[in-house]
Amino acid sequence: MEENRVNRDAAPPDPWAEVAARLGADLFLDLQPDPEASARGRGATLRRTLIEALRSAILDGRLPAGTALPPYRSLAADLGLARGTVSAVYQELIAEGWLTARQGSATRVAEGAARPDATGGRTDDQRPSTHSIFRLPHDFSLGQPCAGMFPRTDWIRATRRVLTAVGDDVFAPTHPQGRPELRHALSAYLGRTRGVRTNADRMILGTAVQSALEMLSRTVFGDTLAVESHGLPFHWRAVERGGTRVIPIPVDDEGMVIDDLERSGAPAVLLSPSHQFPTGVALSPARRMQVIEWARRTGAIIVEDDYDGEFRYDRDPVGALQALGPDVVVHAGSMSKSLSPAVRAGWLALPPHLVDVVLGAKGVREGDAGIIDQLILADLIDSGAYDRHIRRSRQVYRQRRDALVEAVTACGFGLPGIAAGLHAVIPVDHADEGLLVHEAFRRGIGLVGLSLFRHPDADPLSYGGLVVGFGTPAASTFTADLQALRDLLAESSTARRVVP
Repeated sequence: MEENRVNRDAAPPDPWAEVAARLGADLFLDLQPDPEASARGRGATLRRTLIEALRSAILDGRLPAGTALPPYRSLAADLGLARGTVSAVYQELIAEGWLTARQGSATRVAEGAARPDATGGRTDDQRPSTHSIFRLPHDFSLGQPCAGMFPRTDWIRATRRVLTAVGDDVFAPTHPQGRPELRHALSAYLGRTRGVRTNADRMILGTAVQSALEMLSRTVFGDTLAVESHGLPFHWRAVERGGTRVIPIPVDDEGMVIDDLERSGAPAVLLSPSHQFPTGVALSPARRMQVIEWARRTGAIIVEDDYDGEFRYDRDPVGALQALGPDVVVHAGSMSKSLSPAVRAGWLALPPHLVDVVLGAKGVREGDAGIIDQLILADLIDSGAYDRHIRRSRQVYRQRRDALVEAVTACGFGLPGIAAGLHAVIPVDHADEGLLVHEAFRRGIGLVGLSLFRHPDADPLSYGGLVVGFGTPAASTFTADLQALRDLLAESSTARRVVP
């Protein structure tokens, strides 16, 4: 009897507490109410507070990309909020690109919604990377083409042809130089399209320019390597891992200052002469001849990173520097821009006297692109499919470049150095660069500041800038992405426009 009386007097069970116990996962969010706030508008206040708490948890990494959130009913029970409030918050964050949801699946944190620290100052650890602006809602990240333009149909056809025709020997370990089919196809292609003077015996295949630089630093560079004062930090770090110290040389509107290179005493130099990254300038004809003459006179080696060499728009093609000095220039390239970073295929076209040296450093079983992928790439080149892909891509990127120029110049900003390539630098005053990058991230726009590409020992350029990769956005979002960038520039009324 006593037990029955206690049960009758007990508080009725909370059905949503039972739901919370069954569904979802624990999620701590600090939603402390403002003690000064009035009761009026409490629902809207809670909604804003929950939105900001979830955004904060995503931005600081407590909710990494792909994390499944509790069902809205469960989270509402845990937080003591109305189910409609939590549901509305989820829907708003989905619309903004912070979360993703599919029918029958959990609501998850969107890929790339989190961002790194976007303070204006540069720290020793603040370096650009492929993950620094990965897949924000408006993704203008660098180092990749539009993923949707990958030639899937051509790749599938080439795969079928290759697997039908090859013998069993291709599934055995291959020569460290790489498959001869791809070396022959690449040497002919580079000669035809870039003017490179090489042959299959002087080609060594690898996975990327970065790994090639680390290998060269162990064999060719010696103690020091001169580099452009603004460039790709992960290239510099690859060289340093190989035991070579990097010396920055200034860059101006004619490319690297070769007079300063000669005074540096470096026995080797790394250049991007066709389209300097990130400024976009081409090494002038006079300086091209000067650097070749310097290398021959001193016995130095030039490494040419043929950055964006295939994507030129409204100027005559700038041939490879290697054509002027095949005896002193190592021509390095990859298919990360022309096809995709997912296709791990790179190459070195070497002077004859360096082939055995570099092969010895590479080793018999060092990493290469997959053998089947090498054969597929050779087939794409030999069949003409690769050429057709490049021409289609160039047309699309030219249209994107033109749309970017129109949007940026309409806001009163200049846009130099965009006759080629897949990125642009929007020059701004140094004092405004960090503020604009921070505001861009706040709006979900993925871009980086020009200062991130300056070597720590180099003087800054006369201007700061926003570096925008216009090849990255999907075709379906490009118009909206460009509008978001235009809004950022138009509404940043304090930003000082500069002419480099």
